[in-house]
Amino acid sequence: MTRIGGDVVVETLRALGADTVFGLPGQHALGLFEALRRADGLRVVGSRVENNLAFAADGHARARLAANPEGAVPVTPMIVSTGPGALLTLASLQESRAASVPVLGISSQVPVAGLGGGQHGYLHELPDQQASFRDVVKSVYVVGSASQIPTALREAWTVAATAPYGPVWVEIPEDVLLAEAALPPLTAVTASPPPLEPLPELVAEAAKVLGGAKNPIILAGGGTLRSGAYAELRELAEALRAPVVSTFGGKGVFAWDHPLSARSWLEDWHTTEFLADADVLLVLGSGLGELSSNYREFAPRGRLVQVEAELGKLESNYPALALHADVRATLRALLPQLPARPTDGRAEAAVKDLLARVESRLDGQPLAAERKLIEDVRAALPEGTQSFWDMTIAAYWAWSAWNPDGLPIHTAQGAGGLGYGLPGALGAAAAGVRALAVSGDGGAMYGLSELATAVQHRLDVTWLLIDDGGYGILREYLTDAFGETTATELARPDFVTLAESFGVPARRSSLDTVRGDLAEAVRTPGPSVVVLPAVLKMFAPTHLKHP
Repeated sequence: MTRIGGDVVVETLRALGADTVFGLPGQHALGLFEALRRADGLRVVGSRVENNLAFAADGHARARLAANPEGAVPVTPMIVSTGPGALLTLASLQESRAASVPVLGISSQVPVAGLGGGQHGYLHELPDQQASFRDVVKSVYVVGSASQIPTALREAWTVAATAPYGPVWVEIPEDVLLAEAALPPLTAVTASPPPLEPLPELVAEAAKVLGGAKNPIILAGGGTLRSGAYAELRELAEALRAPVVSTFGGKGVFAWDHPLSARSWLEDWHTTEFLADADVLLVLGSGLGELSSNYREFAPRGRLVQVEAELGKLESNYPALALHADVRATLRALLPQLPARPTDGRAEAAVKDLLARVESRLDGQPLAAERKLIEDVRAALPEGTQSFWDMTIAAYWAWSAWNPDGLPIHTAQGAGGLGYGLPGALGAAAAGVRALAVSGDGGAMYGLSELATAVQHRLDVTWLLIDDGGYGILREYLTDAFGETTATELARPDFVTLAESFGVPARRSSLDTVRGDLAEAVRTPGPSVVVLPAVLKMFAPTHLKHP
């Protein structure tokens, strides 16, 4: 059988370590999908819409990273067609970029003659498609011949897997994908992402600053989680006797119930002041952006030491002793230079006091139903279940309140777009991970078509759909700001009947029965849906300085 350019793509992906590709066919990508059809050992998982396909690739990479943080960086390939198909992935790739998720996007293109202002009039043609992606992904590559495919994909894979991880984009013209390939079969293409090591002088200075701290505190961000620095963070916290606060993106990197865990109530003023009281705050893998700084209200009174793999985030919001490096590599270099402090119980007592004050604040608000819901959802899940949360009020609660020990959580708070929950969970299920999706009825409408994907690929996903009749969080924002709402109330289908029409078992639940209903749904093989009619409320605006 004649080998074509599409075969070179598939062979290269297999050699680089891919075993699953998320793909949606298009006219210009026929050569790629013919090559996928006849490839051995490469599973193709489709979707109904390209943005959901990209979310699924994101969820697949996150799930594999969470399941095996010591393994190779799990770059996940995604294949779409040019023009409309490619552009539909942009919002999803923005989430992958913001959350540092290694996705390799591959798009077909118009024939070579139509690139760069050449011939015009091709279907799906854009004057400069790559310009749409330059500020969204880490790097963009445009292939001009089959001979360029292996090294372009190898370089793109390497960039995606180099700290900070993130999406990359490769475009390959239609005629290159269909033309006979003169290259021999490829089996030995490898990628070796370079480690992002800290400068020794800066490590020594950081050790000096931390060693002299009287009240050190650690803020562990998403970069700590992505680097897999679980053991190193624990060793550092115990050596320094330093409390650890996790950002929303860093949830799970430090044990929730550890005596030094101050958890992740970042939108509570008590936690904001707790961090500000540190004489040395060690910020690991966070740029201290809007959410992590409690909407810019955080005002440190001590010194900051910041470790961050993304160069542009260093000191972008607060002055610091800044180390441009991978968190895990930095902690490994730092630990031998830090003498262990004796345990005197002061840090543990400070953590206990902080959490008691947070608890007291919540107790003073009528939020029993919301708090119980988070507890019930967690209690319904078997160990190892990974959950994927859309931008819904329940997710805003989960950012702070979810205990991630044994139950990793993934949210769309990187870029904050709607529609992430179900396709992200489908991607995880394609990686063999038991997955829960949580959406509101507004976000659910972005991805209802993917129930067909779940059925077609027999993906083991449970979808908790919380129906409050509209965009609940925006309803609260508008009401709080102006006393009225506009465009937040939504007509919606009978979600139970609709799910059943896809052949997906579904049930209507209540706040009193959701724990049992969800537990039963999770035990059901394949996709299932639990619809929970409920209007939830957020806790008080805790970024205000006065509780």
